Amino acid sequence: MSELAQLLEKTLHEEIPLTREIGITVITANPKLIELAAPLAPNINHKCTAFGGSLYAVAVLAGWSMVFARLHAAGLHAHIVIQDAQIEYLLPVVETINARCELPSDADFDRCLKLFNRKGRGRIALDVQIVTQQGVAVKFRGQYVIHN
Repeated sequence: MSELAQLLEKTLHEEIPLTREIGITVITANPKLIELAAPLAPNINHKCTAFGGSLYAVAVLAGWSMVFARLHAAGLHAHIVIQDAQIEYLLPVVETINARCELPSDADFDRCLKLFNRKGRGRIALDVQIVTQQGVAVKFRGQYVIHN
């Protein structure tokens, strides 16, 4: 596990206790790609599939983690919050929850940091997918805000 992945997992578990309860682990962490996993067992519903709230939480946390990784790479510390989100549940999840957030270009985050440096607050929209063996199960888009 990379140094950033270890730091991210430690931060998630200490600052967001829910992440321990639902079993979040960091698979990949770098400024271009975040991959989180959570086991099905603590996130199961009455239909023996992943609970929608757990899917939402893992997706939100994957985007949050991308912002964390980008701030870490820039040597900055800021509060990270989710401001708005949309989610589509496309397929049931009957296996480990695997969320992936990829930052396609540096330009979006550069704009966010520019606003943050100028006004003390920046925003970025990030896409997250939860993928199963059957395909994309969840599409999530979150608007994240960084502030002092």
